[in-house]
Amino acid sequence: MTAPSPSTDTATVLSPTVRAAFWMAGAILSFLTMAVAGRVLAAELDTFEIMTLRSLTGVIIICIVATATASWHRITMHRFGLQVLRNVAHFTGQNLWFYAITLIPLAQVFALEFTAPLWVLVLSPLFLGERMSKRRALAGLTGFAGILLIARPGFQEITPGLIAAALCAIGFAGTIISTKSLTRDVPTICILFWLTVLQAIFGLVCGGYDMDFALPSPALWPAALLVGFAGLFAHYCVTSALSIAPASVVSPMDFLRLPAAAVVGLLIYGEALDPFVLVGAAIIFAANYANIRGERRA
Repeated sequence: MTAPSPSTDTATVLSPTVRAAFWMAGAILSFLTMAVAGRVLAAELDTFEIMTLRSLTGVIIICIVATATASWHRITMHRFGLQVLRNVAHFTGQNLWFYAITLIPLAQVFALEFTAPLWVLVLSPLFLGERMSKRRALAGLTGFAGILLIARPGFQEITPGLIAAALCAIGFAGTIISTKSLTRDVPTICILFWLTVLQAIFGLVCGGYDMDFALPSPALWPAALLVGFAGLFAHYCVTSALSIAPASVVSPMDFLRLPAAAVVGLLIYGEALDPFVLVGAAIIFAANYANIRGERRA
């Protein structure tokens, strides 16, 4: 067998699943950065105000990118109804997520948020026409077992933070499914443009309904900009991953955010590493790894 020449493009050598994994690694780093910056902003702002600042930052970035790359012609209102539904789902889930990270440990938030890929595994065959193989079903069930071990429902008090973290997963599942559908015939920059614009509109309406929209103090503006940059780049990474691999493959990759969040919580906030979190994370990683290997063979 002839080895690939040095000039062979890397994208033609790596499988779609591996390339999607690289994009999801960037998404994981961005989401963790956004969580830390969001906690900083929560000292002065509510979740709607945080979301608005994040989205307005994103609007500026997208406009700069579209101008620099001469991509304005790719931003259209094609499938605009689905764009709106996608952003309603995401806006709801993201606000619940920002609320949860201020109340409970990061590892708990991500553990409960990770029921979203399980919803995607179940709903993808219905809404995207993706095949539910035995391997994917087993990966989803194994990952769910790891999440139950981490969350341990019934052994701890059900708090508003836990409820918010659990509910945000439903919104994120809707975001993933609608994004995968959009990537079939809508350019990534168009998806990101309407993401930032619609989220900014939703945030201004919800944050300013009481006519008291707060801005961060000068010391917190770097955190506000960081939330915007990290949030937009995270969505770019996820959208890129979904454009080259099935949603039921991309979503379980996000499980790796859990052990990463546990480490961040320990190092920055002194949140203890619960042994159940470590064991549950190992189970989730094993399920994720087995699913990825199976997709590569297929």
